[in-house]
Amino acid sequence: MSSIDQPRVGAKKIGGKRWFVVFLLLIGGIINYLDRASLSIAAPDMMKDLNLSNTDIGLMGSVFALIYALCQLPSGWLVDKFGPKKVYTWAIGLWSFATMLTGACSNLATLLFARGILGVTEAPCWPGAAKITASWFPKKERALATGFWDAASKWGPAIAPPILVAIIVPFGWRSLFYICGGIGLIFMLFFIYAYRQPEKHPTITPEELEYIKQGGGGTAEKIGNTENTISWGSLFKYKCVWGMILGWFCYVWMMNIFTTFLPLYLIKTQNIELKALGIYASIPYFGGIVGAIFGGYISKWLMDKEIFSDSLKAKRATISVSALLAGITVVAIPFATSLAGTLTLLVIAMAFLSALSATGWALPGDVAPSSMVGSVGSIQNFGGYFAGSLSPLVTGMIADATGSYAMAFISGGIIAGCAALCYWFIVRAPITAAE
Repeated sequence: MSSIDQPRVGAKKIGGKRWFVVFLLLIGGIINYLDRASLSIAAPDMMKDLNLSNTDIGLMGSVFALIYALCQLPSGWLVDKFGPKKVYTWAIGLWSFATMLTGACSNLATLLFARGILGVTEAPCWPGAAKITASWFPKKERALATGFWDAASKWGPAIAPPILVAIIVPFGWRSLFYICGGIGLIFMLFFIYAYRQPEKHPTITPEELEYIKQGGGGTAEKIGNTENTISWGSLFKYKCVWGMILGWFCYVWMMNIFTTFLPLYLIKTQNIELKALGIYASIPYFGGIVGAIFGGYISKWLMDKEIFSDSLKAKRATISVSALLAGITVVAIPFATSLAGTLTLLVIAMAFLSALSATGWALPGDVAPSSMVGSVGSIQNFGGYFAGSLSPLVTGMIADATGSYAMAFISGGIIAGCAALCYWFIVRAPITAAE
């Protein structure tokens, strides 16, 4: 691989097994987002076939987000308690089943049930990935590594529209959910075979394992495996945890609007036909892919250039600037008058939101004790999705009431920009037992 993943100890290359782990997390994340974003692609046909409204689609998005948020708390605890491999593997299999179940639904009530099950089963994915990254990477590389696998949240929606629209047109929307679920089950088997924790990996070099440990990595698989005496419940007493919760809410509010309504927004404002929707709906997410990786790189660059002396401050700066620029760009989207202008702003907004997201998921590795990285990551995600779960429903109600998505985007952009205040002024120091 590249020089990024092949640092040297003396004259020796230390190896790059940790970057194969990033590849596994990327594929798992793509499948995770493929399954949750498939609703936005199927929505136009589902609305016609099942007589659903914008509010109904928004309600499905909100039910998923709310249950997903509530299940973050036990998910993070389970990841820390039993190790990420067991929990992550079970989650893949169960969310794949929930995706296939969606394709069998025939009314709003059963769709809400299926989306709720999806919310339960997808919850361990990102906390598990954050835990795995903290195990496999030194602190200075975590934001970059997270940027690669967090780009999955954009790869899924980016590659899904053209593929899934090609399935919907001849076969109908139900086939979309069956195929996505089947892909997840295949990946589950591959993950069981391929993943190991660093100390248990059969082919990792001693040099790479030592490099990981010296940089603050290494496996603390279960709560209680370190000398840390902080209890799970006491995490909510820390100001930095509440800053992460509030900041993540600002991010999730806007991303939930994109995830649920972006294809419908393009159809409504640009008069795009369904057969062309796949291409246009995927374009903004390619900006997200670049933004996620770039955000991770910037955090590492700030450390390498000694602009910031510690990795936490470098990540906070990256998140704050990204949030401000994302908010400004989102507010401008409703004022674009052409398809090219709309897509350009969507690409830029998605890039900055993704830079925020990737760096935000690397933050628990700097803030939390090693045995509680999954828990702190899940608490951050819980807070964001619990409050942000209302944004699809609010957006649908605004669209039905006004015939426009403009107010939803403008208010969403302002909220996204507020993430900068939360991460810069509240998340100022890591969690310590002394505090």
